[in-house]
Amino acid sequence: MVAVIFAALVLGAGLLLAAVHLPRHSLLAMLGVGLLTAGIALAVVESLAALVLTVLVGASFAAAALGLVIVAARKAWIASRRRIDCGAEGLVGHVGVVRRSLDPLGQVAVDGELWRARRSWAEAEVPPPGEGEAVVVDRVEGLTLSVRRAEVWEVEP
Repeated sequence: MVAVIFAALVLGAGLLLAAVHLPRHSLLAMLGVGLLTAGIALAVVESLAALVLTVLVGASFAAAALGLVIVAARKAWIASRRRIDCGAEGLVGHVGVVRRSLDPLGQVAVDGELWRARRSWAEAEVPPPGEGEAVVVDRVEGLTLSVRRAEVWEVEP
């Protein structure tokens, strides 16, 4: 198709040049203008078809990319809303057992690991929990846990 467009444009320009130099130029001029017009029209139609195809392909890729971005953003939002379940911060809310009295520092076994622990500030007035009592982790400060006595509903499954 490109060869036909190129031939129409070159032939139309050649006929217009010939019409300028010949005494009877009206017929050659009309043919030259017609061929130039046809060549330009074919080039525009060809480029429009390519443009439409390009826009359609580009729009489909853009829609697919937008869908992937939406799915990824939704998954990231869901992951950010989940509770931390690893590392020291993941211990908050876990139930443990006192291994050494918490006066002022002791040891607590949580999830099979021994941690240094102190009583939570909320339980300053009551005596510290004794060995074997269930406690709940309130806060983690470095490698020291702040714990409080566990309620009955927290210990029983």
